[in-house]
Amino acid sequence: MLEEATQRELRDKQLLKRYRRHGDAEAYDELVTRFTPMVRAFARKYAGRGEELEDLVQVGMLGLVKAIEGFDLSRPHRFVSYAAPTITGEMKRHFRDHCWSVAVPRSMKELQTRVTAEEARAEHGGGPLTDAELACRLETTEDRIADARRAAGCFRINSLSHPTGEDRDVLDTLGRSDAGYQHVENVDLLEDAMATLSDRDRSVVRMRFDDEMLQREIGDRINVSQMQVSRILDQAAGRMREHLEPGTTRELAA
Repeated sequence: MLEEATQRELRDKQLLKRYRRHGDAEAYDELVTRFTPMVRAFARKYAGRGEELEDLVQVGMLGLVKAIEGFDLSRPHRFVSYAAPTITGEMKRHFRDHCWSVAVPRSMKELQTRVTAEEARAEHGGGPLTDAELACRLETTEDRIADARRAAGCFRINSLSHPTGEDRDVLDTLGRSDAGYQHVENVDLLEDAMATLSDRDRSVVRMRFDDEMLQREIGDRINVSQMQVSRILDQAAGRMREHLEPGTTRELAA
């Protein structure tokens, strides 16, 4: 059940101690190798927004190095719980700081981000807004709204990817359901997360997504109701996501 994940965590700590306390280069190389799949998985999440995948991998590797150097060995937390937000944070800072093609005042960048977010909400709520409506909602002028639209042309990545702060971008605020395991893009990461589940829950997840069985069929197989199967999948998804990205609360769409 949790034995495999626990062994992985213990190995991570052992390697970190060898490197940090004794400068063991082999331990450092093994750590980098073990977490490179996670870096690549996060890079794929942000790819297609104006930056090449391999460039994002390099940014993520810098985040991994920072995690290796900065993790507090005296605390009981898992290294992966510290590494994941450190890596994704490095990628988001890269977009925030380096993806404007020309110099744009910070206040205009912030307004452009607010315009994008407001327009995205409007699209989901009924239709596009005029500049006058946007100006009213954002408590600014139509001229500044027009300037913000022009500023958007200075940003190389898709507007939905504009950072809204340190921890999330506009796309993260739209609240879409996750159709399957799109967030868990790497097989190694998936297997690591699966190890946190009970034997029954792991079997249900595999029947649903590997064998593509219907919830009703799974219920008949393990002698529970379809509603119970749905609950098992939701809870399993939550545990897996928490293992991969501590603090996430999105649910797995069944």
